[in-house]
Amino acid sequence: MFGYRVPAPDEAMLISGGRRGLGGAPFRVVTGHGKFVLPVFRKVRFLTLSMCESEVVETCVTKQGIALHVRAVIAFKVGNDTESIINAGQRFLSDQDQMSVLTGRIFAGHLRAIIGSMTVEEIVTERQKLAAEVLDTSKTEMAKIGLIVDSLQIQSIDDGDTGYIDAMSAPHKAAIQRQAQIAQAQANQAAAEAEQEAARRQAEYARQTAVVKAEYSAEVDRAQAHASQAGPLAQAHAQQEVLAAQTELAQRQAKLRQQELVAEVVKPAEADAERVRILAAAEAQRMKIQAEAAASYDRVALDRMLIDQLPQIVKEAAGGLAGANVNVLNGADGLGEIAAGLVAQGLTILDSVRQNLSGQNGQSAQGGQGSGEGRSGQGNGRLEIQGPDAASSGGAGPRPHTP
Repeated sequence: MFGYRVPAPDEAMLISGGRRGLGGAPFRVVTGHGKFVLPVFRKVRFLTLSMCESEVVETCVTKQGIALHVRAVIAFKVGNDTESIINAGQRFLSDQDQMSVLTGRIFAGHLRAIIGSMTVEEIVTERQKLAAEVLDTSKTEMAKIGLIVDSLQIQSIDDGDTGYIDAMSAPHKAAIQRQAQIAQAQANQAAAEAEQEAARRQAEYARQTAVVKAEYSAEVDRAQAHASQAGPLAQAHAQQEVLAAQTELAQRQAKLRQQELVAEVVKPAEADAERVRILAAAEAQRMKIQAEAAASYDRVALDRMLIDQLPQIVKEAAGGLAGANVNVLNGADGLGEIAAGLVAQGLTILDSVRQNLSGQNGQSAQGGQGSGEGRSGQGNGRLEIQGPDAASSGGAGPRPHTP
């Protein structure tokens, strides 16, 4: 549209004529949008807001009196605020290339002043500190002309033919060279060790290869020997199996024969022995019973014989009193007592004889059960009563006599 003007994104449009701008400026500032401008009555100019560059090459004297050739690059631009645009427009609108020239001169002066307060060592080792101090000291002055500095880079510092920087770096160079030599020696040593390790591995590989070949050859030889012995070994194994089978068959036959002998000889013999044992036990039991019966019979016969002899014993005892001189004091009672005493004496003799004969019969029954000869005189025992001499001699009267 005729009369409508629009600035570029990196430009500020300055409109002069008509009313004044902010702060009494002779123009109005328009950025980021267009504006209708009356032709003839208004004049439009454009101020760049893009980044500009200025290079500074200056010889500066340090605190130690050593001249240094310093080369620096400054990146700057016009500020985006209206005040900065007004300040820069009033100074550089007619010749905007003067911004780089003026900026370089400003920074050259600040650079000389700051380097003059530092030593070479500080300048060389602390370049960032040097740049920061230059920026700080120039910030106010640059703001007055509407410029702002984005960065300051110290590109090079050279002392010319003085050789101070080289002398200062000599120890470091020597140390670096020494470290380089050490590193080279270590690298050479590592290379030698690597070569030795490679040679050792090759030798080890060759040894293992030889061992494997030898083992393979030995295995082949064993296989061939085994193959050559396979036939005889198989025949020997077959014969061994035949012998084992024959041995097992012989053992089975022997076991079977043993069982037959047990059935034919041992079992009948055991049966005969058991029969003999049973018969012997039965015979012994029979003989024991017979012996006990005989002993019982002898006792009964003995008792009967003694009972039969009792009157004769009493008679013989009474006969002993026939020629004796006996005084009877109490009459009939005295005679009764004498008769009772004779009978009691006969019974005592009978008991004594029975006990002696019973002991003898028991011993005879234990000593000889086969013949039954233990009975006293074959059951015909007899008693003898002595005459009056025995009675008058103070004895107990009749006494038993065994033949």
